Order: sequence, then structure tokens, then C-alpha cells
Amino acid sequence: MTNLTNVKINRRKLFGFSASLIAAKNIAYANISSNKSEVVIVGGGFGGVSAARALNRIAPQTNITLILDSHEFITCPFSNAVIAGLKELKEITFKYDGLKNLGLNIIVDPVKEIEPQSKFVKLKSGENIYYDRLIISPGISFKWEAFVNVNSEIADNFPHAWKAGNQTLLLRNQIFSMRQGGTIIIAPPDNPFRCPPGPYERASLIAHYLKYNNPKAKILIVDAKNKFSKQSLFMSAWDELYPGMIEFIPFSDHAGIKEIDVENKKISTYFEDFHADVINLIPPQRAADLALKSGLTGTGDWCEIDCLTFESKVFKNIHILGDAAIVGDMPKSGFSASTQGKACAHAINDILNDKVPESALLMNTCYSLVGPEYGISVAGVYRSDKQNQNRLSSVPGAGGTSEAGKNPTLRHFEADFARGWYANLTNEMFG
Repeated sequence: MTNLTNVKINRRKLFGFSASLIAAKNIAYANISSNKSEVVIVGGGFGGVSAARALNRIAPQTNITLILDSHEFITCPFSNAVIAGLKELKEITFKYDGLKNLGLNIIVDPVKEIEPQSKFVKLKSGENIYYDRLIISPGISFKWEAFVNVNSEIADNFPHAWKAGNQTLLLRNQIFSMRQGGTIIIAPPDNPFRCPPGPYERASLIAHYLKYNNPKAKILIVDAKNKFSKQSLFMSAWDELYPGMIEFIPFSDHAGIKEIDVENKKISTYFEDFHADVINLIPPQRAADLALKSGLTGTGDWCEIDCLTFESKVFKNIHILGDAAIVGDMPKSGFSASTQGKACAHAINDILNDKVPESALLMNTCYSLVGPEYGISVAGVYRSDKQNQNRLSSVPGAGGTSEAGKNPTLRHFEADFARGWYANLTNEMFG
């Protein structure tokens, strides 16, 4: 295990490198009659925006069109703080005004379909956008069919809150209005899914709220796994901060969800029934519907890519970033998508200049707040390997996790680092 001091040194070096990739340089948009290559980017989150900024800086030979679903973006990072009443939704909501000054062609019009053979993106309005290279960072969709007699409408009663926005507020309001001494169930899915430590940070911050507002309440984590990310750090913190309030129930203790009863607020597993006042049901996941409808997942749930260039294994000239892609050891997180966006921009620039893309080092840093002043973290470094382009492999000896044990000063610093990490990342993208 690498100690925190070494992790911070590595982060400074890699943060400095990543920041240098996104400095702004104005480029005027040109239509396809010019000699410039047309790069279209679909997705206004961590992957798409980071790719647009990086490509805008390093590739003046391109016209860049960024296609968005909305005029604003709500981050999943720090949405758990909104659920726990530590932040307001507006504090994690960002507009794209900073990007408009870069000379990008920005279109707010959801993508209806992708036509890989003709190299067009068809918008909901009916407009077709031509591309030479397409980058998509479409995110996830949910596998509701994994539950018996359940569809997406169940989220109106048992919110997943795994896409930030109205679901975030729905879950927060249910928790705030829960009876004294009530029970909350958090039901995380099996791997792979977006933000592996997210359900356990959520349990932690909800417990912080309950500690001061509903101290006899209880949180049950009915998990589809037997172990989870940062488990020893989380469970040690729970014993210290919220003794007896959070119970982790691994898959081996219940064998999976058999039935969900909305009316009676009950989850039946193969071994036991669980009743609750609030149920946070997080479904199994797969690539976003756009990727599925476009055939980018092949016969599976996720998009397979060449991890050197992020190009689809199914269709040429389409590059896939973030949660929708399978990239080997690198987890599905906002920071991962941002790093991938920058690496993908460099690979596309090399391709457009008839150069062979070079292997890259990519970093992911993941902070979790167990309480407002109690942070834990994990960092990893990954290499795109020319010998095995199907995966990003962990670099041995790089990265690390927080030190174990009680250290109030260290935990306070890590909570501050988490807030600084989020502010830097969002400012880098939207500032």
C-alpha cells in the first residue's frame, strides 16, 4: 500500500500534466466544405467536455462540434452531499458558457441515432451532422429487466438517484420526511457499474444526517456483491462515526433480490424479507441507450474499444469514453472519463496527422466523504498498452489508498482535498 504522501506527490505531477492539456485556444467553426477535419463530440459530461477542450487546444486542423442534451450539466460527484443536505443541487449544476468562448460549435439537441456507415449523427430535430471522427461519452442506462415485474416507473417510489437531478432531490426528500427510528435500504448492483464507491459514500453521508436528525434510524445495505470498493476504510469509519447505524448485508447472506413490493415497501431476497421506510434501489447497469441502439455494444452490455485510441471495436471512426466503455482495470468514474477524454483527443490528433498514437498514462483519483470532515481516497495509474490494446492496465506500484486507522487530522485534510479536487475538476471543464 502506498502512503498518502506518495499519492499526493504523484497527483501533483499528473494534475499538472492534465491541466496543461486543456488550456483554451480559439478556433472558428467551419462547415464540411473546408479542408479541416470534422470532429463531432456527443456528451456534455466529464468525457465529452474534457475531450472537446483538449482537442480544441492541440488540433487547430479540426472543426469541433459539441452536441449536448441540455443547457446544463448536473454532476454525480457530490450528489450524495445534496442527498444528505450538505449541498444544494444548484451547487453541482454547471452551464456551458465557458465553452462558448472557445470557438466550438455547440448544439443543444439530443442525438436520435448514429449512422456509422454514412458518418452522420442524426439529431432529434431531424438535422444530420457529418463527422470524420466521432467521440461519444453517453453514460449509462439501467437494466430494469433484472428485477421481476419491474420497470423504470419504480424509480418514482424507490429512487435510484444514480443520475443526478430530480432523482437526487426525491431521495433526499424521502429521507428528510422519514419517521423517527425508520429504516433505509440501499441496494447496490453487482459490478460493473458507475462509481463503485458511490453507494457506500451515500450510506455514510445519509448516516451523518440521521445522526443529528433521526439518531435511532438504521441503514441496511442489501448488496449484490460480497465486497466493495474501499470496504475496510468505510467500515472502520462507520464503526467510529456511526456505530450500529449502518449494516452491510453481503450477497452471500441473502442470495439476491427475488421480488420487490412497492406498496408494502419490501424487498424479498431468497433468504429473507427486508422492510424499509425508504428504499434506494440502484439497478444493474449497461451502456446508454444511444450506444445500444447504434450497435456500439455489439452483443453485450458495454462498448468494447481499443484502449490506445478509444476507437470502437465495432465501427471505425467512432471513439467511446467514460462509463459506457469497458477499459480494463480503470473504474467507471467522472475523473476517469475526464482523463480518457484528454488521451482520446491526443490519439485523434495523431491519427489525423498520419501518426501512430503513443501509449499513454492515465490517472483516476476517487475521493469519498464519510462525513463532512472525514475523507478517504484511492488513486490509480493506468497504461494503454500497444501489446494489449483491449485494456488499460494498472501500473504496478503507482497510486494507492488512504492510510488505515484513526487519524483525525489526515481525515480532515482528505475531506478538504475532496472539495478541492471537485472544484478543480469542474472549473477545468466549465470555467
